[in-house]
Amino acid sequence: MKKLVSLILAIGVAAPLFAAPNTPVTLAKKSKDLSEARSLIQQAINDPQYNQQAETYYVAGIIELDAYDKASATKMINPDDPSAAVDVMGEELYNAYNYFLKALPLDSLPNEKGQVKPKYSKDILNKIKGHQSDFFTIGADYYNNKEYYPQAYQGFLIYGDIPTKLITNDQSIVNQEQIATSYFNAGLAASQGGANQESAEAFKKARLAGYAQPEATIYEIACWQTIAQQDESRINEAQDHIMEAAQAGIDQFGLDQQIFINNLINSLVSENKTDEAIAKLNTLIDQNPDMPNLYGLRGYVYDRLENDDLSEADYRKAASLPTADFETLKNASNKLYRVGTAKLNALEGTVADASAREDIKNNYFLQAQKYAQQANEMQPGDSYIQNILDSIDYAVTTFFN
Repeated sequence: MKKLVSLILAIGVAAPLFAAPNTPVTLAKKSKDLSEARSLIQQAINDPQYNQQAETYYVAGIIELDAYDKASATKMINPDDPSAAVDVMGEELYNAYNYFLKALPLDSLPNEKGQVKPKYSKDILNKIKGHQSDFFTIGADYYNNKEYYPQAYQGFLIYGDIPTKLITNDQSIVNQEQIATSYFNAGLAASQGGANQESAEAFKKARLAGYAQPEATIYEIACWQTIAQQDESRINEAQDHIMEAAQAGIDQFGLDQQIFINNLINSLVSENKTDEAIAKLNTLIDQNPDMPNLYGLRGYVYDRLENDDLSEADYRKAASLPTADFETLKNASNKLYRVGTAKLNALEGTVADASAREDIKNNYFLQAQKYAQQANEMQPGDSYIQNILDSIDYAVTTFFN
């Protein structure tokens, strides 16, 4: 018995010799002081001995998420506490998420036996899932605080990305309408912050997630137009994105939202794909013979092709329809005024009979005036229309009296 007791005591004494050494990671886990824990884990992140280990980033994420959770509890009691400020809580939540993202692939690396045995992944995904709504909330808090990009943008984007990219097999966190809204909000935030590329991509995500209103697609197109204006080297890239978004807008919202078909045709023309533009418009006109905008667009394409006869015919048809809108009437008026002016100039220096001049006056200038007046009734005082009306009035009183 004495020998057995002595052996146990000996083992007990020797045991500490084999205890795992303290590392920055283990010390960080044990620390009760947030600043100390952060300092220790940062040492590990900067050390090649530890910065390729999943545990390092898992612990870093836990430190930040615990700090966020404590701040959330404090906020419920004292919203004015410094630890509950949106900048503090937002940084903690985002840092936790980013550390967890670094831990996940490292946690799935094969061990020395070639086996993949994740140790932290399940807990990481559960923690992210449990805080999904917090990302939307913190994004909204940043937005209301006018901290649009990257602060508000990140929160909204992460909320949408969690069920679409990270936890794709859990339908309990998928609210498709809320996901689309979150992406849309991310687009707004990035746009407010002047990040047009990120804004366009977020609006596209909203579109693909099924955002129910046309604004996501409209704003996506607007972002790419701004990008093209700011960097001429990206014009072709922007046109491709605009065409994709415009076609998606047509597919989802139809032709009543004219901005989509207008942008699609304009992009095709800008890329010298006029045959494709005409073919598409021919098909759409056959399917929708009473839509003035389609004739106006085809007139615009023919105008770019310098085919005045076909362009004029389409503009006349467009403006003659009872549902002709302001833009259609404006463009038709301008077209007839320009063609009439060209025809009148062609008569100068020739022996022109009075009937030819009268035909130009009635069929072009007065008809252009009629369309401009109709447009003016829709949008009184529009400067473009006023210029056309003034030009027509001058021509009629000067050249036909």
